Amino acid sequence: MQKVSTPEDIQRESSRVINALYGNVSDFRVNETFEIPEKGPREAWDVQVNFMLDSLKYTVDLEIQEKDGQVTNARLIDTMTPL
Repeated sequence: MQKVSTPEDIQRESSRVINALYGNVSDFRVNETFEIPEKGPREAWDVQVNFMLDSLKYTVDLEIQEKDGQVTNARLIDTMTPL
């Protein structure tokens, strides 16, 4: 696994994880990124992503470890039919 410390790294690892969990998705986009913890040395990233699958828009929250790119938590936040 690779270190995740840049926006490009976050995009790459998030896309890899979503494809592993959900299969071939479209319109993948990183929506929000936060450092964990907020203060002190960064250990991980809290990443919110959006994508389309089977005509539904999904929002998923990922926790990605900075040192090795391991995902320690993946949580479905929302599924909706786009307008």
